[in-house]
Amino acid sequence: MNKPQKGEKYKHFKGMEVTIIAIGKDSESLEEMVVYEHDGEVWIRSLEMFMSKVDHEKYPDIKQEYRFEKVEC
Repeated sequence: MNKPQKGEKYKHFKGMEVTIIAIGKDSESLEEMVVYEHDGEVWIRSLEMFMSKVDHEKYPDIKQEYRFEKVEC
């Protein structure tokens, strides 16, 4: 899976759609972070977590493979 890019839309495995604002770095750890917007709020999550697979043991009824999947236009 490719790194998210500004302006792209992604679907969270729980159904909400988000828009990527930017990819940045944590000032202390230099870990890459995804900055995204959903319903007027801005959220920040590590790129590693953003790109991770859904825990199907915790969420057995979820069909989506990844936590966030790109919405194809």
